[in-house]
Amino acid sequence: MNERFITILGWVATFTAVCMYVSYLEQIGLNLDGNKGGLIQPLATAVNCTLWVCYGLFKEKRDLPVALANSPGVVLGLAAFVTAI
Repeated sequence: MNERFITILGWVATFTAVCMYVSYLEQIGLNLDGNKGGLIQPLATAVNCTLWVCYGLFKEKRDLPVALANSPGVVLGLAAFVTAI
């Protein structure tokens, strides 16, 4: 496959990952309204995304799409976890 296709694919995947993590906003709203969700999934999301952000930023040749795609998962996963307590 050519490099241009792979680059476009990486950014499209980044966009869809961000959309997936933004869906936590609904759960955070429900948590704040008293309809508490589970604790394990958002905590696992936050830990997983933290590891991927570190991987993307600290590898020798940075992988910004990986880091950017997972950044919202860190923040929103933690927010969903905290509001579910």
